[in-house]
Amino acid sequence: MVRSLWTAASGMNAQQTNVDTIANNLANVNSAGYKAQGARFKSLLYQELKTKTVQTTGSPVNSDVGLGVRVSSINSFFTQGSLQDNDSSSAFAIQGDGFFSYSTDAANLDPANIRYTRNGNFVWALTEQRTLELTTSEGNPVLGINGQPLVVTDQTVKATDITCDTEGALYYLDNNQNRVDIGQIALFQFRNPEGLERTGDTSFTATPASGDPLPEATTQGIRRSVVVQGYLEGSNVNVATEMVNLIVAQRAYEMNSTAITTTDQMMQTANGLKR
Repeated sequence: MVRSLWTAASGMNAQQTNVDTIANNLANVNSAGYKAQGARFKSLLYQELKTKTVQTTGSPVNSDVGLGVRVSSINSFFTQGSLQDNDSSSAFAIQGDGFFSYSTDAANLDPANIRYTRNGNFVWALTEQRTLELTTSEGNPVLGINGQPLVVTDQTVKATDITCDTEGALYYLDNNQNRVDIGQIALFQFRNPEGLERTGDTSFTATPASGDPLPEATTQGIRRSVVVQGYLEGSNVNVATEMVNLIVAQRAYEMNSTAITTTDQMMQTANGLKR
C-alpha cells in the first residue's frame, strides 16, 4: 500500500508540471512571437512481483506493477502564428521558419550574447550620435546579415520614412526619390528548433541540440522566410485546446489525490485491526 502512495504522488507531481505548462501558455496568449509548450510523460520502472515460468504449476506471464510517472520533456511547438496588424512601421512579422537575431550586449557582439526571437516588435532608437538604430523593445540592437546593428546615419531621416521589403532589406527614399539602402535584417533557421533553449521574453539561444544557426541569406537549399512590415506574429496558443488540456490535467490530479486518500483509509483500517 505504501507503493501506491508514492505512485500516486508521482502522478500529482507530473500533473502539477502539466498544469504549470498550460498556465504559462494561457498567460502568454497575447505575447507576440510566443510558441506554445506541451508536457510529455514517461512511465517509471516496473517492479516484478512474480516471474513467468513454463512449469504447469506456475504462471505463463509476468506479474509487474508500475511505480508511477515522470515528465520526460516539455516540447515547444513552432507552428506559424496568425499575423496581427500593427500601426508601428518598425513592427515586423515572419512568415516561414526564420528567426530574428539580436545581441544582449550592444558593446560586445560575441555569439554567446546572441538571442533569437520571432517577436518583431522593434523600435527605431535614437543613439547618442543622433542616429537611428533598430532595437528590440528592451533596447537590444537587432542584427543585420553582416552581424552588425542596423543604423541609419542620415540624421534627417525619420523612422516613419523607412521601408522594409519582403526579404528584410531596409531602405528609405532621399530628396530625389532615390532608394538608399540601410541594411538587411538577418534571418536564421535551425535544423532542430525544438532544441533551442528558452531564455524568456520569447527569446531563444542556440544549443548543440538545435544545431548552429543557418543564415537564410547565404545558406543554400532552405526555404526563405518572408518579412511583413506593419504586422506582428501572434502567439500560436489555441485557447480552446489549452482549456481542454487544463480540465484533463485537473481531473488526473484529482484521481491521483483520490488514490492517496484511498490508500490512507486502507492503511488506517489495517492499523485498526485487533489481533
